[in-house]
Amino acid sequence: MNSQDVILGMLMKRPLSGYEIKQLFEDIFSYFYSSSYGTIYPMLHRMEKEELITKENVLQEGKPNKNVFTITEKGKGQFNAYLHSPVETDAIKSDFLMRLYFGQFVDNDVVIQWLNKAQEQTQKQLDELSKKYAIYKDDMHPAHMICIEIGIKEYRAKLETIQEGLVRLEQL
Repeated sequence: MNSQDVILGMLMKRPLSGYEIKQLFEDIFSYFYSSSYGTIYPMLHRMEKEELITKENVLQEGKPNKNVFTITEKGKGQFNAYLHSPVETDAIKSDFLMRLYFGQFVDNDVVIQWLNKAQEQTQKQLDELSKKYAIYKDDMHPAHMICIEIGIKEYRAKLETIQEGLVRLEQL
């Protein structure tokens, strides 16, 4: 999976502006896919050159014009090929987990600080995802619902494990 696959998937539903694509990366997709703002527009430009998408400049009254991107038949074929390719194994890259793994080389107070910060951040992410899920749930396809529910349950499991770890460390 790469940013191109994700963008093609977004465009399968409807044409989108570059800004709308950026918003989706920052909103719902941010929970399970990371892409930088700086890669989106070059990717759109490359996809247009490869005829996977088309771009239409839409005039707006009182606002700057916007570019709206639409997936082509070639793009649909590319996205279909992605969907039917073998599913990649999930890769977790976490600075928090790496530091935690080497936590034996710092004082327990430092590890407790890391855990408290991770607990706070994870709770915030859980709250935000749960809130969005409550808002959009009725309009979601069952596959969307499963995806978001996995995210919610992973955050809850992480919170539970952090809490158990805090108790264990505070008993030392």
